[in-house]
Amino acid sequence: MNSSRRQFLARTAAGAAMVAGSSFTADHAVALSWPSSTARSPRITALTDVTVIDPATGRRDRHQTVLISGDRIIGVGRLPVPRGATELNLTGKFVIPGLADMHVHSLGDEHVSPPLYLANGLTTVREMAAPDPVVYDWRDRIEAGTLLGPRMIVASQIIDGDPTLWDPNLLHVLVVDDEAGARAAVRQVKEEGADFVKVYSRLSPAAYRAILDEARRQGLTVAGHGPDQVPIKQVSDAGQRSIEHIHSLGLSVSSREAEVRRMQQAIAIRTGDYNGWFRQMHPIEWIAANTFSQARAADVFGTLRRNRTRVTPTLTMHKVLDMPDFTGPDPATQKYLSEDSIGTYDYVIENLYKANRNAEEISHQRQMWEYRQRFVRELFAHDVPVLAGTDTGTPYMVPGFALHDELELLVGAGATTRQALYAATVEPAKFLGLAADLGSVAPRKVADLVVLDADPLHDIRNTRRIHTVVTRGRIISPAERTRMLADVEAAVKTPPAPSGLAAGGCCGSGKPR
Repeated sequence: MNSSRRQFLARTAAGAAMVAGSSFTADHAVALSWPSSTARSPRITALTDVTVIDPATGRRDRHQTVLISGDRIIGVGRLPVPRGATELNLTGKFVIPGLADMHVHSLGDEHVSPPLYLANGLTTVREMAAPDPVVYDWRDRIEAGTLLGPRMIVASQIIDGDPTLWDPNLLHVLVVDDEAGARAAVRQVKEEGADFVKVYSRLSPAAYRAILDEARRQGLTVAGHGPDQVPIKQVSDAGQRSIEHIHSLGLSVSSREAEVRRMQQAIAIRTGDYNGWFRQMHPIEWIAANTFSQARAADVFGTLRRNRTRVTPTLTMHKVLDMPDFTGPDPATQKYLSEDSIGTYDYVIENLYKANRNAEEISHQRQMWEYRQRFVRELFAHDVPVLAGTDTGTPYMVPGFALHDELELLVGAGATTRQALYAATVEPAKFLGLAADLGSVAPRKVADLVVLDADPLHDIRNTRRIHTVVTRGRIISPAERTRMLADVEAAVKTPPAPSGLAAGGCCGSGKPR
């Protein structure tokens, strides 16, 4: 177990010190333990007359009171407001657990991404690569309470094969081509402070196996891309805990899997030629999409389900790559992106995603977008555990706001509103080993909550209708949330500090410097 996880568990295990005192139950109420009267207790905040939503069951409990003391929920039910408590009357509002985006690449400095995440109800994010030590600093300061932001679980630097897909002028990647190098890379990233190891597409089978083995020895887990040369069932059986994106998954459920795998392994690229890899992958994915096999899906998805290998579809990213002609900044959120970020995204769209495509490629890519949505529907139909993630850093995505786009796309692909909400709340908590602390609105849980103006189970777009956010018991009121967004808008107009993060997701978002 890494140090940041130990610190989190130790801190939250202490929680707000509760001593069993007068407890009671009311209609639909949960037993409440009151703070000791002889000890100085944190002030209690009461969220009253709310509808509490359970994403695990879809249950709505109306006219509830949620009591918060310190960073913990201490009671939920039809409860009286304790004397001296601060009451927030929220009649007509809906309370859900804090949201998680399980695939982000943060932008800007600490005045941009952390507040944008919280303002959008994201109380947990999984940073999927650490190109700059500043992200580890954010994580640790947030845990220490000296920086306001979401809980951050931070990946290692990307570990890729040789040649890597990444241009070293854009992003530093640990390139390994043998077992010894792979093991050394794992030890290095642990020393650097990574919470888990991020693996990538061009790893050789031998290096990949060595990474998994060394990670186990070092007490780290592994997540990332499915390597081109390793079939998905082997990735799952080897213990990789999550698979990001749909590229490698699509090949695994083709009736012509052996053929498309040979084609994939024959891809030749030079270092940093991400666009070349994508261009060569398109016809291979096209064959796989048109030879989708229900029998193969039942076999492969059954393996993922049994092993609890999570899939993060990142439909928001795939939509950009498949539909670049229909991609651009959202006028409503563009103000939260710097001019440099927008310029980078414009460059990527025009020179990488749209360049040199013929009419057939354009047509196939549009149809691939339709296929990816059907593919996600199959994941849910086969009960594959799904994590909501965006690949924020892909062109024009705005931190925090992108998750709401992803939830809408998941529902559009065939997930129920409850399944989509589960993928952004309960499943991340289980995946991170924090289900005892996160993922539901219940006593003894950490007070990570989002108060909404409308019911997200009725319409998933209602997750955007945020009234109040609670992060570890700290109330972010509507007025404070408005100030946070205004501060971000001002911050992106200021030239970034040298340690600020550049725009860039995991799929080639970056222009030469």
